[in-house]
Amino acid sequence: MRRYLFRRLIILLASLWVASGVIFLLVEGVPGDPASFMLGVNAAPDTLAALRAQMGLDQPFVWRYLHWLGGMLSGDFGTSFTYKTPVAGLIAARLAVSLPLAGIALFLSVALAVPMGLLAAARRGKVSDGAVMAGTQLGIAVPNFWFAMLLVLLLAVRWHWFPAGGFPGWSDPLMALRALTLPAIALALPQAAILTRVLRSALIETLGQDYIRTARAKGLSRARALTRHALRNALIPVLTILGLQFSFLLAGAIIIENVFYLPGLGRLIFQAITQRDLIVVESVVMVLVFAVIMVNFLTDLAYAAVDPRLRRRT
Repeated sequence: MRRYLFRRLIILLASLWVASGVIFLLVEGVPGDPASFMLGVNAAPDTLAALRAQMGLDQPFVWRYLHWLGGMLSGDFGTSFTYKTPVAGLIAARLAVSLPLAGIALFLSVALAVPMGLLAAARRGKVSDGAVMAGTQLGIAVPNFWFAMLLVLLLAVRWHWFPAGGFPGWSDPLMALRALTLPAIALALPQAAILTRVLRSALIETLGQDYIRTARAKGLSRARALTRHALRNALIPVLTILGLQFSFLLAGAIIIENVFYLPGLGRLIFQAITQRDLIVVESVVMVLVFAVIMVNFLTDLAYAAVDPRLRRRT
């Protein structure tokens, strides 16, 4: 297990280093001068030069990359030129919204998908299986932003069960959770549909294995064989999807955050791109990449916990 963990740590660190270089190269290599964009085309040359020096744009590319990388390693992400505040504080404030939103959406996705996947696999070919598959097809096909607007119209505007948008902060946890409920549902349903289909397929494949037939021959009921034996062995593809889903929910909620006016990472990076605030764009993208790579790392560890054979192969 130690060797397995060490190899995964090396891959994680190498992936982060390569990702940082690619992110910096792509963001800094975008055509156009951020200083000219911020000051306008009629800015005086000396004012433009002063802002370029303040932003570090007059320094060599490699030095700027090393300075940015060293700052991140020490916890200093720089200062936003739009908000005039440390980028680390901006990211921390927005993570307080995006991280709980992703967590709630993932919880709802699993809570819906597991019983639906078990039901569809246990009742394969029956009416209930067809109903679940039809529902998942609809969940995948319907855009989540359209579903989000439908939730706002019904549950917020018409019935007044939840707020239509905004985030009151965590000073009142109950109000904060109410504000995150509708966007979490809008994010969770498409992911639950995908997870249900993957779980159903994995369970059906597992139910055809010899050890399941042996368990059934010994008198174990289909439901017990499904929950005690088949479910655990069908978890590996499910864990892969869960890791990808959490990464998507954290990094890909830009549209949903704009629909509900949530001050999360998605809105922050969207605003930073439109304002050409490069240091914010680079730092937020790097945090999201770190989250994706870390989730994949934890998923690999979960694989090893579920299937010990993977530890022995590496």
